Amino acid sequence: MGDPRLLEVAQPVRDFNAPELHALIADMRATMAALNGAGLAAPQIGVPLQVAIFGGFKSPRYPEAEEIPDTVLINPQLEFIGEALEEDWEGCLSLPGMRGKVPRYKRLRYRGFDLAGRAIDRSVSDFHARVVQHECDHLNGILYPMRIADMRQFGFAEVLFPNQASMEE
Repeated sequence: MGDPRLLEVAQPVRDFNAPELHALIADMRATMAALNGAGLAAPQIGVPLQVAIFGGFKSPRYPEAEEIPDTVLINPQLEFIGEALEEDWEGCLSLPGMRGKVPRYKRLRYRGFDLAGRAIDRSVSDFHARVVQHECDHLNGILYPMRIADMRQFGFAEVLFPNQASMEE
């Protein structure tokens, strides 16, 4: 947090065959796995492209959450389904050690492309919807603390949850 690149709007991917794009995805996967993250967006590693990855394994940081399919989401578009919001705790690999209670839409439809340029069109809810919104916020220069309604619900994970292991994104 504090890196101005995290506050910029990412650019759309234009060439799905670019070797740099495939190298970026490999680097993102390695970073996310090493940090036990639930997702990662390209701007988090300094690349201003509309690329997010999430899912593919059961996150130890969110043991109660449903498993999300392994997804590379490029040039995403979100459409919220209904007006129901749900507040829940989030963390972020860009804000290590911090947690905040963030309101998010409970249901959404997301569209975009996978790494091969094939269309993705899914309607999801709950944790899956939260992860997608969090990662797509990164593509629009938004960090989760900007969405917190009550800043009393933001702080260091070790203080907020003293009996739990640190939970990031």
